[in-house]
Amino acid sequence: MTLIDSNAPRRTELAAFLRARRERITPEEAGLPNRGRRRTPGLRREEVAELAGVGVVWYTWLEQGRPINPSVQVLDAIARTLRLDSTEHNHLYRLVESPSAPLSASTYPQPAENQVILDALTPLPATITTTRYDVLAFNEAYAALDPAMVLLPESERNVLWHLFTTDERAQPLVDWEREVSFMVAQLRAEFGHRVNDPHWTGFLRRLSAASPRFAAMWARQEVASPSPRSKSFFTVDGDRITVTASSFAAASAPDTKLWIYTPDSPAAAQLIEDLIDRYRQRGAAVMLATGLRTGGGR
Repeated sequence: MTLIDSNAPRRTELAAFLRARRERITPEEAGLPNRGRRRTPGLRREEVAELAGVGVVWYTWLEQGRPINPSVQVLDAIARTLRLDSTEHNHLYRLVESPSAPLSASTYPQPAENQVILDALTPLPATITTTRYDVLAFNEAYAALDPAMVLLPESERNVLWHLFTTDERAQPLVDWEREVSFMVAQLRAEFGHRVNDPHWTGFLRRLSAASPRFAAMWARQEVASPSPRSKSFFTVDGDRITVTASSFAAASAPDTKLWIYTPDSPAAAQLIEDLIDRYRQRGAAVMLATGLRTGGGR
């Protein structure tokens, strides 16, 4: 009886992908001296292996479609050597059936049209996040609703990190326990696809160390799937705004979502428009410094 290797087509595709990407890079582009005419275009296998810091035999096997299991670190090194863009980088991960690349604004630079879409949604607060709640892009309405997030460095804009580690006076959620518990349950469900991903496990380890409260919620092993839900925010003045939060898959990058917050009443809509005007006139820092919010969600 002959066993059928179900992964053979995937490894064949991987081999062809690596070879094609290797052949499009000249030695000069890779910082190597020109050693004369070559029989084939681009880099040699041994040059890719040397530049990526992996064994020549090992890389050759990978490009030949042999059944080997490269680590995330090795894949990242090969991706850098072959100058893969974010889409190609994630395609490499999928072909190897490895955990996804780290999710952040730098990993997935947003196309200009995404910001155009977000801005067009104003006065509805809207943002694009990863499934790990890294904030990739947002509009002015979202910034006005949560100016503390805007003040964070781009690499540190993660909703859960913000909610678990920021001073409670800067917390925007009214029913903090209910909403954050639901978000952690969604995170747990997403983590089920990435249990071997060091980018995810590292993030969870750091957040657990920074927040015992997160560690306790995470230990509950609760899971949930995204769904439209009503939630309330404190404004910088301590007023309450209730919205319906709806998520949509964003096609610009894998594992990202567009979140839109629709106010539940004309009064809430007017409050958001007033906040947007203040944000445009004063900026996030002044809004927080002069606001009257005292928290209460925690």
